[in-house]
Amino acid sequence: MKLRANKLINIKKLRNKFDSSSLRVRLTVGMALFSAIGLGSLAIWTGMRMQHILIVTHKENIKYIAERFPQDVKIYTEMATLPVATQKAIDNLASADKLLWVKTNSGQVTALAADLEKDGIGEILLPLNNVPPIPQVRDLNGSYWLMCATPLKVDDKYLGDLFIAQDITKDQVMFLNLMRSLSIATFIMIVVMTLTIAHYINYLIRPLKRISQLTENVSADKLSEAHIHLENAPSEVRELADTFDEMLVRLSEAWEHQRELLSNVSHELRTPLTIISGYLQSTLRRGDNLTEIQKEALTTASSEADRTVQLLQDLLDLARADSGRMHFQLESVILNDLIEEVVGMTKQYSNHQINIELPHQLVQVKADANRLKQVLLNLIDNAVKYSDEEQAINIKVQQQQQQTIIQVCDRGMGIPLQQQNRIFERFYRVDEARNRSGGTGLGLSIVKTLVEGMGGSISVRSQIGEGTTFAVKLLSI
Repeated sequence: MKLRANKLINIKKLRNKFDSSSLRVRLTVGMALFSAIGLGSLAIWTGMRMQHILIVTHKENIKYIAERFPQDVKIYTEMATLPVATQKAIDNLASADKLLWVKTNSGQVTALAADLEKDGIGEILLPLNNVPPIPQVRDLNGSYWLMCATPLKVDDKYLGDLFIAQDITKDQVMFLNLMRSLSIATFIMIVVMTLTIAHYINYLIRPLKRISQLTENVSADKLSEAHIHLENAPSEVRELADTFDEMLVRLSEAWEHQRELLSNVSHELRTPLTIISGYLQSTLRRGDNLTEIQKEALTTASSEADRTVQLLQDLLDLARADSGRMHFQLESVILNDLIEEVVGMTKQYSNHQINIELPHQLVQVKADANRLKQVLLNLIDNAVKYSDEEQAINIKVQQQQQQTIIQVCDRGMGIPLQQQNRIFERFYRVDEARNRSGGTGLGLSIVKTLVEGMGGSISVRSQIGEGTTFAVKLLSI
């Protein structure tokens, strides 16, 4: 069960951590996306700009050759024939990474650079057609070439198309490697920025978490002690904390007024109701001349008066506990004698069989004897209410290390699992169909208050149709 509870807690923390509706997640995702878009756009622009700078120099050089070539051919025609002049112009302008050739419309190559005849380069470049007049980059079998083709005219005579191709593989590979490195660097930078942003946002909202933790642990009886202290928090958060403090002060004052009103009203009503109950009982004892209907009415009135007095007493006890005026005289109490006494008191108003299982030796606990009697009487009374008369009630006492466990067990109808965590709440009652005697819903709340006031704890274990066991743990002596 403990492992399962820890697993559920971890799952809850994980859900809270990655809750898409949380402010932390929204701010982190939003700023991360903004950073990713910004850095990605910058990387793309940088790459495009670098490629433009890299290619534009080669383009200008090719354009210069395309414009100069007809003039060189014309100069060489003064010393040789047109085909020879064309070849001389190509040889003059061509280099190892810059190749030229002239091809007619019929596809015949009339002049070409010497390097096109070796290493198989010509087999790749010469058959190419539909080369644009504006230099463009082409990927040819893993090599990158900047190419263009312009009409070649000398003295208004069309000689074919002049093809110019420059090998830019080294530059292009360097550019691609640079872009790859830039992409990796950009991705790493986005991740680092996202983590940094997440950490910084987590730091910024830490005061809000602190407010949430403090307010989560605030209970009605500790309102006057609850204060939110934040240091180095943003001014908006400090303002929120101050507002919470003011609200807690107002709630504390309202709660204190409510407790005082409850205590005063309970105290003022208990005295006249006790007097009324006494007069009713006295009348019943001396009412030999009363009719049966009158006796029944007075009996009902006396019972309700006693019930109301008990309710007011319970409310007074709770009011004292809330205000810290309930005092405990903790001393060494012998459980063997106290339980025998409580069982004897119970048999005066109940016909249930009560079995007691006590250790052979004397059991001593640190407790307030009167308060412990009240606890046991309430638990036994609760068992009587929820079980039939023919079903016995068992009281067991066990010692475990430095603790003594008092168990009050019945074989009643049991308490549903979903209600077991709430039966110690004030005014909470199990389904009325299970409770034949009514009840105020304060008994178990008072029991819990008294047990915890004596430094102990109380728990419940129940199954439908099998009964209920209340276990009170006190410090052994």
